[in-house]
Amino acid sequence: MPGDIAALLEARGLMTRYRARPPYQQNDYLGWIARAKRPGTRQKRIEQMLEELAAGDRYMKMVYRGA
Repeated sequence: MPGDIAALLEARGLMTRYRARPPYQQNDYLGWIARAKRPGTRQKRIEQMLEELAAGDRYMKMVYRGA
């Protein structure tokens, strides 16, 4: 996991929620973010991940009823 993403998850108290997600979701988020070609796109994707983890009921803009 890139250091900046880990730092943001820790700073917002979301690392536990991230780790509670299934491994495929953790990998999907990181791969999706890594594939961004522009810094602005990368930042937008990071923010979406953080918002979805904070809400707890979304995954890639889909309903999530997991942990």
